[in-house]
Amino acid sequence: MANDPDAKRLLWFIFAGSRGGLNRLRIIFSIKKQPLNTNQLAKELGLDYKAIQHHIKILEKNNLITKIGEKYGVTYFISNFLEVNMETFNEIAEKLDKSK
Repeated sequence: MANDPDAKRLLWFIFAGSRGGLNRLRIIFSIKKQPLNTNQLAKELGLDYKAIQHHIKILEKNNLITKIGEKYGVTYFISNFLEVNMETFNEIAEKLDKSK
């Protein structure tokens, strides 16, 4: 399943082809290091709470992160789908980092 062309297309769109992609990339890297909630992400990344909520919604809708808990106790984790496609994700992140 690794190097799935549909997954690659989705990841390129989410992180490179739409506004806010770099912030979504930063969110994924933070969650990858340690599962966090929305407030913790906002503090760690220095972004507005509402902005984090927006990006989380997009990442969740596209099955890139999963959550455990309810309301304010929700903690976000990397999804199985993203774990399977982590090689593609890292490749995209590297290309975006070089293009800065």
